[in-house]
Amino acid sequence: MGVLEIAKGMGVTLGKLFQKPVTVSYPEQRATLQPRFRGRHVLTRHPGQRPGELGLEKCIGCSLCAAACPAYAIYVEAAENDPANPTAPGERYAKVYEINMLRCIFCGMCEEACPTGAVVMGNEFEMADYRAGDFVYAKEDMLVGVTGSLPQRREAARSGKPVRLGFQLEGPPRAELEGVKYP
Repeated sequence: MGVLEIAKGMGVTLGKLFQKPVTVSYPEQRATLQPRFRGRHVLTRHPGQRPGELGLEKCIGCSLCAAACPAYAIYVEAAENDPANPTAPGERYAKVYEINMLRCIFCGMCEEACPTGAVVMGNEFEMADYRAGDFVYAKEDMLVGVTGSLPQRREAARSGKPVRLGFQLEGPPRAELEGVKYP
């Protein structure tokens, strides 16, 4: 390593020394995410008949997401759909849908394998917790309309304040997240 290489490296360092830092004072300031960021899983629904109404679940319990998961983090148990009071539009629905977030590697294979577009990776990234059991997300924790992770919702209930997400999107959300509302 010669003097020229050292001088080049020091030049880069001195050039950055006088620039404005790009550090975000998190959690006081929200982090800006790109719309293509993939975080916590979301189970989507079909649009309802009336505006603001939640429709039927898109998940039909086919277990293709569980088969595609390289980390074996997804468990799906299907059940027959009640024709009088359907949960999903098909003959079956996901009675139990769980993702173990400690195993999940956020690869997006579940999202790619889903034939109905029911499983999408949302933009939420704050999932740290002290309880290992709370890292297993059930269907009720992932359906559209549920804002925040389990620890965020627990903290909001304890403090009496609404769930505050630590991000804002730069631009519109991805088309797959249609119907997911972020405050």
